[in-house]
Amino acid sequence: MGIREEVYFEGGPHIGDLIVNILIGLTVVGIPLTVGAIVRALWLRFRITDRRVSVTGGWMGRVRSDVIYSEVAKIVKVPRGIGLWGDMVITMKDGSRLELRAIPKFREIYDYIEERVIAKNPNYVAANRK
Repeated sequence: MGIREEVYFEGGPHIGDLIVNILIGLTVVGIPLTVGAIVRALWLRFRITDRRVSVTGGWMGRVRSDVIYSEVAKIVKVPRGIGLWGDMVITMKDGSRLELRAIPKFREIYDYIEERVIAKNPNYVAANRK
């Protein structure tokens, strides 16, 4: 029996990201953006729990990255799609980064993650809330 986790969010990227990029794909210049959005829609999945952030992606969804809250050094969010979805970058203490692209409800998810990081990492507040 493993450790139980309370799932806060589980799902894929926001559908608006796919729709906007398909519309942009009607131009020749936007075709790479459309392909990227289709790949994200098919194989990118987020799972945010009370213990960690997991992102499953890559070709055919074969790559999984997990981040525990005590290892987080910095979180940055950027709104996209007139604020309906956004991107988030989680930077770990060792300098590595985890990108969450086209995440729905990104403001609420950012607040949820930040609460857990503050509880697990007391230095986070001093480093990022000056």
